Amino acid sequence: MKSRQAKIIGTGSYLPEKVLTNSDLEKIVDTSDEWITTRTGMKERRIAQADEFASHMGTKAALRALESAKISASEIDFILVASLTPDYVFPSTACLIQSALGAKKAASADVQAACTGYLYLLSMAKAFIESGQYKNILVIAAEKLSVITNYKDRSTCVLFGDGAAACVISAEGKGLAIENIQLGADGDLAELIVMPAGGSRKPASAETVANCEHFIKMAGNEVFKQAVRRMEAACKDCLEGARLTENDISWLIPHQANSRIIDAIAKRFEHLPSERIFKTVQKYGNTSASSIGIALDELLRTHPLKSGEKILLTAFGAGLTWGAGILGG
Repeated sequence: MKSRQAKIIGTGSYLPEKVLTNSDLEKIVDTSDEWITTRTGMKERRIAQADEFASHMGTKAALRALESAKISASEIDFILVASLTPDYVFPSTACLIQSALGAKKAASADVQAACTGYLYLLSMAKAFIESGQYKNILVIAAEKLSVITNYKDRSTCVLFGDGAAACVISAEGKGLAIENIQLGADGDLAELIVMPAGGSRKPASAETVANCEHFIKMAGNEVFKQAVRRMEAACKDCLEGARLTENDISWLIPHQANSRIIDAIAKRFEHLPSERIFKTVQKYGNTSASSIGIALDELLRTHPLKSGEKILLTAFGAGLTWGAGILGG
């Protein structure tokens, strides 16, 4: 019996219309375009409207992925959503998107792996598809990071933007094979990136609001070192597991955390030219779980893959979580 191969048969993404530039940030916090550009490579990021939530952005990205895959929402068996900014703690954003799409037969669930969420969902979808449990899975990553960003903290407010990405994964049809995925986590370092309040450990109160504990807190220098080391290791483990070398990779799509992290990762690959490392960080900033999905969709729409080309994805986020994955054309 021929084994099943999970494939991405359609992709989509959505970016809000509002653009927040470095010049805009200069007006609200003590920073400058030069400071931001030098340290992050970012020039712009997208900001959702007040009445535009993770479920809205995720639905729009999902519709584009369904159109790309040429299938209907009624054919989806499972909807998986990655987000650290869900509409609600419960119900799940996946259920809200299921309703918006009219995907009545789809089971739905959220997964929280911060910026590595898209890769975690690809791994889960691959397992479900190749086991034969489901036929078509809709993977979505949607983030409204602007609502948990402190625009008085110049070390973090310049980094984050809003957006969503989606893909349809199936064993049927043509697409990018999900060849190998390696994931990791280290909860011992959980405090390096955290939103202190809002959960059961520290419920919302007047004090937590006054202390700005509902915003992202990050130990930037240590996160930088961990991100580079973990993503490099994940990429090399992933290549080894697939019995490939970096010479077999046509494109690297890293998590768009900031350009210094991306450049540091790039230096670890001697045979992958800089023009083959796909960046969107300058336009969209760090959109957490959706960042590599947005970049993947943009890459496929602007640089269609040739037969035999392979894409290496890698991400790192709060948890700590990290991972890498190989897609084959």
